[in-house]
Formats: sequence, C-alpha cells, structure tokens
Amino acid sequence: MIRDDVIEVDDLIVHLARFAGALREGGIAVGIGDEADAARALVLIDLADRAEVRRSLLIALKIRPRDREAFDEVFARHWTVEEPAAARHVPQLPALGRRAIGQPRPADRPDGVTERESNESRGSLAYSREAALRRKPFEECSARDLADMEQLLARWVPRWAARRSRRLAPVRGRGVPHLRRSFRKALATGGEMLSLAYRARAIDNPRIVVLCDTSGSMDVHVRFLLAFVLALKRVARHTEVFAFNTALTRLTPWLSPGNIASTLDRVSAGVPGWSGGTRIGDSLSEFVAKYAALVGRRTVIVIVSDGLDRGDTSLVASAMRELSAKARRIVWLNPLSGDPRYEPTAKAMQAAMPFIDRFGPAHTLESLERILPELAA
Repeated sequence: MIRDDVIEVDDLIVHLARFAGALREGGIAVGIGDEADAARALVLIDLADRAEVRRSLLIALKIRPRDREAFDEVFARHWTVEEPAAARHVPQLPALGRRAIGQPRPADRPDGVTERESNESRGSLAYSREAALRRKPFEECSARDLADMEQLLARWVPRWAARRSRRLAPVRGRGVPHLRRSFRKALATGGEMLSLAYRARAIDNPRIVVLCDTSGSMDVHVRFLLAFVLALKRVARHTEVFAFNTALTRLTPWLSPGNIASTLDRVSAGVPGWSGGTRIGDSLSEFVAKYAALVGRRTVIVIVSDGLDRGDTSLVASAMRELSAKARRIVWLNPLSGDPRYEPTAKAMQAAMPFIDRFGPAHTLESLERILPELAA
C-alpha cells in the first residue's frame, strides 16, 4: 500500500522490487536494469496520481502489449493509493537518495550540497528522461513525446552527419601522406619532391532513398518514423523520401524545414490511401520503373514496412532484385521485429529477405539510432 503524504525513497525501492518480483512470478520478464529505470521514473512523477504511476511503470519496465492484462492484475494488488482527507501533491525529487518524498530541499542545505551539485542532479534527470524516451515503443508515445523526440533528433542526427567515413579524400591541410599523388606532383619539378600530398577521412555524404509504408497496419509507428526521416533529411542533403501503400507517392518536394508535427499533418492529409491497404510489390515496381535513376552504387535504400501485403508478392522479389543490383545497400526496418518472438513469415517479407543487407527493428528511437552507421557513404 502506497501513501501519498510521506514516502521514503528506500521504502519505495523495496516496494518496487517486490512488485517486479510479483511480475516475474506472473511470467512477465522484468530485469534488474528495468527496475533501476522504474525507480528513476517514479521519483519524477506525482505518486498520488495512480494513472501516472501505472503509465510510468509500463514504460520503464518495458511491458509488452501482450502482458498488459497480467501487469494490471499485479499492479492492482501492489499500487493502491491511500489518500488523506486533503490530497497533497508529492514534489519531484532531483535524484534518488535517503530522503522522504514530500520534504523540499532548502537553498542552504546543512549537508553542504552546492548549486553545482543541484544542477548536476537536474542534468541527471534530463538524461534519464531522454534515455527513457529513446527506449519507449512508438505505440505507447503521445503527442508530447513526438515533440520531445523532435528536439532529441535535432541534436543527435547532426552529430551522426558529421561522422568521418572510411574513405580517404585529398586535403590541403594535415592528413596521411598520399605517396602516389606526391610522386605525380614531383613530375612537374623534374622529379624533385618539394611537397607532399595528403588525404584524410572524408565527411560522410550519404545518398539515401527512404520508402516508408503508410498503410493502416503501420499507423501507430509511421508518424515517429517519418519524424526520424525528416530529421535525417535536414542533414543528409541527398535524401529522397517516398510513401507507399496501394500506390507510390514522392514526398521529397513536400518536405521543408520547420516543425515536424505540422509537416507530418500536411503529408498525411496529402498522401492518397494513407492508413489504408498495402501493395508493396506494386509500389516497389513503380519505384523501379519511374525513379531508378535516383539509385546508384553509393545509394543506401531504406525500406520501412511491416511486410504485410495484399498484393502480388512475386513483384516484391523482382523489384528487390533490381534494386539490390543498383544500390550500395538495402536496409529494411520492420517495427514488428522489435518483438524477440517475431519471425519474417509474411509472404512479402520472405520474398524480400534474400536481397536485404540489413534487417532490423524500428519500434523505438534507440532501434533507429543503431542503423545510422548502415547509412554511411
């Protein structure tokens, strides 16, 4: 039983451990790391708000949709709130420690806590929020989460864009001596090597083509996936973006700098068949027929789809074969593959698999972050 007036943090952790143990006894996989994430989350919220506690535990403990009914049964037994006559708000804590929730920290603490340490604690909370957001499944995300993700993407996608590739390119400044070019330069001075030519690892300038499934089965994921793609396009100049469902739509001319949410609203309203059926083979074949010139030996093709198709799957294999022959690499991101039990048994997915260079999940920001190295030039 949890009271909302005074709660010792250590008591809260003990209670959380018992709750996690009860979940495991009920067949729900919860790890020690998940418990630590849950403890950090609980000190950031109003513990008197039972719905907020439930939502935070669902996210921090990474409860899968199939386990929610069992989770709710255990939650009902362990997280009832005894409210006093006058409901009190439980203030947020800057960090875990042996201090009662409900006791604010004075400006001049007798234990010598400095302003710098307080700022570091706030920074730790911000990091915890960011870490939780990166692992939060898109199907559980809210409109506020989308706005927070936009800020997060705006920070780490440019860092990826500044990565050095493995390719060496000529430079005028410091670098690795390029002997062949140095000898060629010496020919102009009668064979006397007056200066060396150098080369260094070039900045990645990837050429990316994104084909995003906007059918009904992708509806809970597609806005967050397109937010990722839009952030990517801002820093990777040679990026083409297409939407497909029962037909193919080129989105590149529609995408402009600005608020991601408003751009997504405009795109979803303008794409025919948004949240409808899927014809992956027809759409890929249309791309090959109309836009094959966009694909070259340095192009990485990213297909974002759950592979559920109502059309002719033989077209999937023939289109993928042609794309594989032209592109540097094909990456297929499937939100369903975030479930460890997932197997690519859908016919369209089976037809595509022989031509995919990297197959991975696309259900969280963390999963999308892992595929960024695959997009390098």
